[in-house]
Amino acid sequence: MASGSATKKRSASWRKSIAIALSAVLGAALLVLGVPRTIAAWETLAAHPALEKLEVASQQNPLPASPATAHLFIVNPLTSGGLASLFSTHPPIEERIARLQAMKL
Repeated sequence: MASGSATKKRSASWRKSIAIALSAVLGAALLVLGVPRTIAAWETLAAHPALEKLEVASQQNPLPASPATAHLFIVNPLTSGGLASLFSTHPPIEERIARLQAMKL
């Protein structure tokens, strides 16, 4: 009879461990979803002029880049459009500036 009691305790302990792990994962997911991506309101003030300067500098002095290194640049060094823009990691600078200007209003 003692072994039956030990088995029940182990089973309950295992279930508690699973419940705690699932609760932690769910809590982390809710925390991530609860933090808005536009929380950095300072971007409106600081990033707007910086993005404009980067855009002007990249047009005046383009850097040599290959498709393998293009993702390392803040400003996309490759001219892409159409279907290629679907795979870009960030929107074009013009669109980013327009979004920041809309946030200012």
